[in-house]
Amino acid sequence: MRSHGSKEIKLSSCCSASRESARFGVKTAADTPNVVSNYAVPQLQREGMLYLHGGTFLMGADEKEGFPEDGEGPVRDTTVSPFYMDETAVTNERFSRFINETGYITDAEKYGWSFVFHLLVSSETAKLVKHKVTETPWWYVVEGANWRHPEGPDSGVDNRYDHPVIHVSWNDAIAYCNWAGKRLPKETEWEYAARGGLVQKRYPWGDELEPDGEHRCNIWQGDFPYHNTTKDGYLGTAPARSYQPNGFGLYNMSGNVWEWADDAFHSSGESKSMRGGSYLCHNSYCNRYRVAARSKNTPDSSSGNVGFRCVADVDIV
Repeated sequence: MRSHGSKEIKLSSCCSASRESARFGVKTAADTPNVVSNYAVPQLQREGMLYLHGGTFLMGADEKEGFPEDGEGPVRDTTVSPFYMDETAVTNERFSRFINETGYITDAEKYGWSFVFHLLVSSETAKLVKHKVTETPWWYVVEGANWRHPEGPDSGVDNRYDHPVIHVSWNDAIAYCNWAGKRLPKETEWEYAARGGLVQKRYPWGDELEPDGEHRCNIWQGDFPYHNTTKDGYLGTAPARSYQPNGFGLYNMSGNVWEWADDAFHSSGESKSMRGGSYLCHNSYCNRYRVAARSKNTPDSSSGNVGFRCVADVDIV
């Protein structure tokens, strides 16, 4: 838990940091009401979406391969109906259109802060950081960090409009989906899509992480969390269309940014599921960039490695 005035926030966190019930002197979401202008929900467009036929597939991973405590197993037959899915995670460019048309204020903006990975913070911003996560001190609480300013007030997205939007909560993703006439994917749909037609493979492209020495996703290389060799080309996020797409034509279903799912992580509790892993995942610490892997966070939490992509039902397109 976190307490008022503490310099460190004690959290049980692995893949991304959670707001939970933070109370340490910075404003909470309740302090700032959301503002959404009147707007017309646009007719859903297929542009940038792929039709997926659906069907029955083997979902999950066995205990040897995965994390039983995360509910990855058992491996089971799962059937999904046809649906459309965004080729990529929602980008800064698309999210900015939503903001400009609606006046929506994200949870990170309402709270006044978000979690940023320490190596991405400038030296000047680092001097202003007052709070870190105790169990994962590489997560800094950066005041002024949000989707427009991913590493704090001295950063921006002008040269990252083709990157996935980050610092978006589950609540923010739902608001975007409502505006776009879409929805978040169910975990069954997400995993079916991520597998790209392959059967029980570890990654969207197969079982080998770097086939023929080729990087296929944006994850951590080096000594986590202190040194990233950036052999895959990136320290933080990569453009949403980086690397080869999977067999269904979907980009970055492993690594880059965690993607919110519609589902609750457990049948009880408020935490929502996230899938896909991020640029911070590493086999020595968190190998949840496998297609069967799951993680979670609270609906109002945001960080620099969490984004989302949308789906749509076939009968409304």
